[in-house]
Formats: sequence, C-alpha cells, structure tokens
Amino acid sequence: MPKPLTADCLAALPGVAHGFFTRHGGVSLGDYASLNCGLGSKDDPVAVHENRARVAAFLTARDVVTAHQVHSPTAVVAEHAWSQDQRPRADAIVTATRGLGVGVLTADCAPVLFADPEAGVVAAAHAGWRGALSGVIESALEAMEKLGARRRRIRAAVGPCIGQAAYEVGPEFEQEFLRQGMANARFFSRQSPQLRPHFSLAAYAEHRLLQAGIGEIASLAPCTYANADDFFSYRRSRAQKEPDYGRQISAIVLT
Repeated sequence: MPKPLTADCLAALPGVAHGFFTRHGGVSLGDYASLNCGLGSKDDPVAVHENRARVAAFLTARDVVTAHQVHSPTAVVAEHAWSQDQRPRADAIVTATRGLGVGVLTADCAPVLFADPEAGVVAAAHAGWRGALSGVIESALEAMEKLGARRRRIRAAVGPCIGQAAYEVGPEFEQEFLRQGMANARFFSRQSPQLRPHFSLAAYAEHRLLQAGIGEIASLAPCTYANADDFFSYRRSRAQKEPDYGRQISAIVLT
C-alpha cells in the first residue's frame, strides 16, 4: 500500500485525510514504477487506474478526481466524480462533498493542499511556476471562501517539488517574476553573476500563501529531481533522455 508524506498542520485536523504520495506502493513497471497516477502518461491505463484506486482506498475516499492541468490560475468546484473525458481544464479543485477526494498530479511542480474543517471545505492546487505566478493559489482560496471557508481558519501545505539547487532557469523567466515586484528577487540565487539563476518554487508558493493570510502553513522539503527513488521528475526524465515520465498525486478528502 502507499505510504504518503503528510503535513502536521493537516494531519491534526478532524474529519480530513490527506497525503503527498510518493512513487511507492503501486503496480506500474519500468520507468513508471510504481505508483504512477498520471493518466496522461504512456503507462498501462489499467495500472494507473489501480494506482489511483489504491490512493482513494488509503484516504478512505469514494473517488479521487483530478483535472486536465494546463498551468493556469483556474479553480473549479467538484460536487461529484467525473470521468477522464469530463475533466475540466483547471489547476485547482475545491470540494465540500464528503468522501470525494480532490487531487493534483505533479512531477516537479508544487502541490498545495488546503483545508478548513469547520466549514467543511478542502482543496488541491497544482502550482507550477506559471500557475503560482498567475494566481492559482488565490483562485483556490477564493473558491473555498464561496463555500464558506475563512482564510484565518484554512491550513495549507506545500508538498514535494523541484528544489532550488536543481531548478536552473533563464533570465527571461526571472524577469517575469521581477515585473510583479523586485522583492521577488529573493526567490532566485546565483553562484556567480555570470551563471544562470536558480528558482525556489516552494519558497515562492509559501510566500503566496502568507500574503493571502492563511492561518497555518507547512512545507515538505524533498526535491523531486534529486530523489529519484521516491519521486517522478519531468526535468530528470528529460536530462536522462527518457521517453516519458510518471506523475505522483497529492490529494485531500473530507472523511
């Protein structure tokens, strides 16, 4: 069975189950071994569905839904499970339906899970750099508030993503963040002025949560690129010239 990472601030909440799942505990083989939950990968769909069923069972959820992720700021509300063909194009899913898990798929991007158990609302956001910069975290929070959540009560956790040491970017990437404010320079580092910058996605996601006024925030530190035994990584698969890559899932449910 899967053994996900969990955040203390979410694990302590009554009526909420969550997990930042690793690549362990599934049935996929080869480069997808073993808990690949990405239906968009070239893995055997039967294996992927079994892996996702194991995630749902671990969370005691009737189902776990994910969206067609497009690196957008779009958040949607899920009231029931949908089929693969019905997936909305979005990067955050919010629900107040008990037993319905909401999740995001990542392979270097940052997963963010949210919960307000008093209101009975949970959410999952896929925060790649583009989605985080354009406001996917804030969109998730606004959708939660429409269902009765309050920011001071919301607990949020940023899950494993690519670490700054592995996340080399170009100057045009850095400029997109600096155009939103020169204070964003603190999320970039260089070993020397001549070298390309490295970006801290996790720190930036935490910053957006802090700016939004969330009640409590946690961050799980493992780098998906550097920890090949535990996580899938898009960048690592490209560096190793692999034909495809798996996706880990992060999900949360009102039990």
